[in-house]
Amino acid sequence: MIVAVGKETYEGERRVALVPASVAVLTKGGIEVQIQTGAGLAAGYTDEAYVHAGATIATDRHAMLAGAHIVLAVRLAGADPAADLSWIRAGQVVIAFLDPLSNPKAVEPIAQAGAAALSMELMPRITRAQSMDALSSMATVAGYKAVIMAADALGRMFPMLMTAAGTVAAAHVFVIGAGVAGLQAIATAKRLGAIVKGYDVRPAVREQVESLGAKFVEMPLDAGDAETKGGYAREMDEAFYAKQRELMTSVLKETNVVITTAAIPGKQAPILITGEMVKAMPAGSVIVDIAAERGGNCELTKPGQTVVAHDVTILGPMNMPSTAPYHASQMYAKNITTFLKLLLDKDNQITLNTNDEIIAETLVACGGEIVHPRIRHLLGRPALIPSAPQAQT
Repeated sequence: MIVAVGKETYEGERRVALVPASVAVLTKGGIEVQIQTGAGLAAGYTDEAYVHAGATIATDRHAMLAGAHIVLAVRLAGADPAADLSWIRAGQVVIAFLDPLSNPKAVEPIAQAGAAALSMELMPRITRAQSMDALSSMATVAGYKAVIMAADALGRMFPMLMTAAGTVAAAHVFVIGAGVAGLQAIATAKRLGAIVKGYDVRPAVREQVESLGAKFVEMPLDAGDAETKGGYAREMDEAFYAKQRELMTSVLKETNVVITTAAIPGKQAPILITGEMVKAMPAGSVIVDIAAERGGNCELTKPGQTVVAHDVTILGPMNMPSTAPYHASQMYAKNITTFLKLLLDKDNQITLNTNDEIIAETLVACGGEIVHPRIRHLLGRPALIPSAPQAQT
């Protein structure tokens, strides 16, 4: 069984799908691992480190990927998927962030080639899949980096300091959304000494926010069933968001840093902060919009840019995990390696047993078809007739 990892081609992507430590785990299990030369350099992993871990370094990217049984990637294709996926052939298995909910057509070349595709962002949020949950891993990095970016952009320090020149007041940080990214942002801001508040439409997370030393902001809103089966915040209607924005304005008036994290998988991020709300914030404040890749939670966010409006700096960072590629790659490699071990039988052959919830939820394409019900619906295709579990090697 040959597993191959190529250098990422997505613009600005610095992560790598396997790190040397994960290579060693696979090679000890009898799997041959091939790494394209230079694949890990941007993340801080040298070819020599991969060789020491038991990998083979390949200089011919196309030949390496075409000859592999399994291809692992962070983002499978770059700006030109048709050209970058030219190596795909029938019988292969590819595992990566495929973004099928936002761009379902991007998976079609894989299906048409007869390869099987499993998408890491579709990993179900169940206890058994926690060690494979790459979205949560990357959200951890994003939450941490958001605070570091905010601290760098803010014209004041986070902690309260007692100095000979007088007392320095602590910064006030407000984190909107208490998922993995939000909780990590709260923890990081507290470590830096800020006074932190957190808010989420899901009342159940209050205990988690308070356990990190932050104050939970209560808003008299009927959130109803605010959480999906998969553990994500559910999209609410515009009337709810309008009332939420009205109540949130009073908090923003006393806030120096706002970090927004609200994202709905496969959909445009909800607008939580309007231009008028930004106007109410203290001069010199900072907003870091983690949801910028989905359009942003702030009305004034420009994805990939930093803008200043009403004396407030608004950061719209893209691909935040890639800004800390060493540890982001380490975490992702652990997730994808654990997932791969689930797929392999005792003879190191891939078995796509769709009776397993984890495999069924992540399998997007197999046997020449798009098989995931949600992706088929997005493409306007009829549901498939259930069949027996499929095996692919």
